[in-house]
Amino acid sequence: MLRKLAHVIRAVVFDVGECLLNETREYATWADWLGVPRHTFSAMFGAVIARGLDWRETFQVFRPGFDLGEERDRRAAAGRPEWFDDDDLYPDVRPALSRLRAEGMWVGIAGNQTVRAGGILRSLDLPSDMIAASDDWGVSKPDPAFFRCVAEAVPCEPGETLYVGDRLDNDIRPASVAGLKTALIRRGPWGIIQQNDPEADRVPTIRIDSLTELPMRIATINAGAR
Repeated sequence: MLRKLAHVIRAVVFDVGECLLNETREYATWADWLGVPRHTFSAMFGAVIARGLDWRETFQVFRPGFDLGEERDRRAAAGRPEWFDDDDLYPDVRPALSRLRAEGMWVGIAGNQTVRAGGILRSLDLPSDMIAASDDWGVSKPDPAFFRCVAEAVPCEPGETLYVGDRLDNDIRPASVAGLKTALIRRGPWGIIQQNDPEADRVPTIRIDSLTELPMRIATINAGAR
């Protein structure tokens, strides 16, 4: 285990959607549920987040008054609940998490997910020390209380924890304010749309294109902290 120094990274906590989980299939099922072409839903989704709006506004375009929680319940009742499996994980996930743990890192997973999604994540037997969903904690990103929950769950100091996410607004900014180190991964809708934002270079501790880069980048940071 790495010795306990203030600026050495000892724990890595991962966001879920578009960091570990490719959400293409999930968004496609929502398009099907709404009865709109998948490419139309995707185009509107991109337009909404490019304007800096909440992604859930996409549903209002196609069905004003749409309530995501109620519709999740309706989907479940109809035998079409939210679902993902190992095939929806990005291919670098298991190798990266396994290597980090082998190198002595404490590995956590914490994102804006339902209780059901948290249960599915746990069933995948990912190499991690903790899996937490926002619904478990009763608070969602970017609320500072979410990152206080992260800090309380991790067995080291906030400055020794690296939070990995794909979004500046939901992940990197609030995690940085909470005193965590951060890694911005450039993939998924937000990762691509926000990649040229000036804060994408200024705010995160590091920027990566793949989780495969993490172990070496962390080793470099830790070598400089000694």
